[in-house]
Amino acid sequence: MSCRPRYRFQRLPLGRPWCEALELANGRRLILRPIEAGDAETLRRSFGRLTPEEIRYRFLHPITELTREQARKLTEIDRRNAFALVVVEALPPRQALIGGVARVVVEDGRAEFALIVGREITGFGLGSFLLQRLTEWCRKRGLSVIHGDVMLENHRMLELTRRLGFRCSFDTDNAQVVRVWKPLNTDVPDTANHGSPRLDA
Repeated sequence: MSCRPRYRFQRLPLGRPWCEALELANGRRLILRPIEAGDAETLRRSFGRLTPEEIRYRFLHPITELTREQARKLTEIDRRNAFALVVVEALPPRQALIGGVARVVVEDGRAEFALIVGREITGFGLGSFLLQRLTEWCRKRGLSVIHGDVMLENHRMLELTRRLGFRCSFDTDNAQVVRVWKPLNTDVPDTANHGSPRLDA
């Protein structure tokens, strides 16, 4: 059974779809909005603030640099089958960093999510909130399942998905990875095969 998460921030709609101003309990102000192609360089700057562990948990393997090509692929998404949100500091563009990214890519009626929230803004419920927003987008698209791959040692993410009603099973190809998934309609049986290609970026 899932439970309602507790958010430690206030929300203010900004009059555009999927856009909100957020104020954390510590007074920090952020903007939630869909990712834009112009975010590529900001994403690269923000990547440099991540710890090796945060990077490994997000990409499922260590990488030392987010190249311009990788950043371009992450920001120039095909909106016919993908959706991504960023949490950006409420500062001038040249100063603002991206503190969180949540995305889904759709294939064969199922959506694979990836999520990262930087350590500076953890502890306020943003991870739960972002994953719920992704799930909402998937439901509006009429998709059947949302799923993701989580490293076995990433206890925070596994607990987050459990609270939101996700189920889990081990990846038969990688014992260090857990597949978490959630049916989005009653037509999907619990025993369905939820495998799909993993996001590389």
